[in-house]
Amino acid sequence: MIESLFIIFMFIGLLIGLATGHPLAFVLGGVGIIFGIVGWGFGILNIFINSIYGIMNNYTLVAIPLFVLMANFLSGSKIADGLFESMRLLFGRVRGGIALSVVLVSTVFAATTGVVGASVVTMGVLGIPILLKYGYDKELSTGVVAAGGTLGILIPPSIMLVLMGAQSRVSVGELFQSTLIPGVLLAFLYCVYILIICWIYPEKGPGLSKEEAKSIPLGNKIKGVLVNLIPPLILVVAVLGSIFIGVATPTEASGVGAFVALIMSICYGKFSFKFLQEAVYDTAKTTAMCLIILVGASIFASAFLTLNGDQVLQNFVEALGLGKWGVFAMMFIVTFILGMFIDWIGIVMIIFPIFLPLIEAYDFNMLWVITCLALVLQTSFLTPPFGYSLFFIKGIVPPNITLGIIYKGAFPFVIIICLVTILAIIFPSLILWLPELVG
Repeated sequence: MIESLFIIFMFIGLLIGLATGHPLAFVLGGVGIIFGIVGWGFGILNIFINSIYGIMNNYTLVAIPLFVLMANFLSGSKIADGLFESMRLLFGRVRGGIALSVVLVSTVFAATTGVVGASVVTMGVLGIPILLKYGYDKELSTGVVAAGGTLGILIPPSIMLVLMGAQSRVSVGELFQSTLIPGVLLAFLYCVYILIICWIYPEKGPGLSKEEAKSIPLGNKIKGVLVNLIPPLILVVAVLGSIFIGVATPTEASGVGAFVALIMSICYGKFSFKFLQEAVYDTAKTTAMCLIILVGASIFASAFLTLNGDQVLQNFVEALGLGKWGVFAMMFIVTFILGMFIDWIGIVMIIFPIFLPLIEAYDFNMLWVITCLALVLQTSFLTPPFGYSLFFIKGIVPPNITLGIIYKGAFPFVIIICLVTILAIIFPSLILWLPELVG
């Protein structure tokens, strides 16, 4: 009974800390220390120290700064600019063709960055002015950029998958493999939605004029796409190919990716010492944010487990009588709701200490469930009131495009994400086929 009260008060303290606007890392760490000492004594500090030391020795986490550095090199080298312009001209005559170009370029960019902020802002700056210029619907324009840019957190390499793997002790390489097909399927369904909506309502996504389409020969358009597409594909093959065929671990592949991205920035003539300084500085800020949250979460999880929180939670869930699949559904509903209020790092750090014991207790396939959760976490960037991609878009659009318009534009893509998640639940092979094949 006392243990149950401690666990309840731990989560009440967590909610109060987050609701009052305190940084997530210090809320997690502070609540863990306070309740750990009160419930266990000062001896729990040794457990905290060992837990933090385990994070320091986690070789997998080295991939985070390297993938972020790779993303910063690519973002600064403006590699997406030429690719987007070439694809815009190639697909421009198709209804919704420019929106299709946004999704396709976002998919390629997602496979080379793994950072949502970089993808959304880059595609927003490049795509939204063009979409609006050619008469595209405001809701469709903002929605397709927000959803396309958010693919960067799912399609490997992704820092979210690195953190999820480190927290769950599931192979990051297997997570990269398991999310590849769902990520590509998601991008494909985005394109299908664009084609359908622009076929039903042509005014939402008109094609380019014949004059502009004919101004550049088809051969030049195809050549432009290939010239701008081949370097990112080389990077994707260098990173993901080395992981999938077993030549390199994700950590080693992240180093390869950062090096190749640096070479590409030099070849594109964008390299300078100022460019390097800004890339390294931004990488340090992002890495520090991720790791300090990871330290706080580790303290919270250690206190939670030391106070038998996993057993208390399992007993509570069994008392509810939800059954195996009721618990499964509850995990996804909770994750979706949290996504409306907390960013993905906070959600992962909060729910994993709670959900992992339940996944093991009910004998679910850990890789399958975590991949499905990664799919649901896509919605955390697109659901109001605190969808980060929506605010990124608001920061770069004209003042006449309100948050309400951006929310409406993102809603159909949230539905598509939920649909793909349901498909992945019904057909686990969408997730497990590639890891089994490679394995």
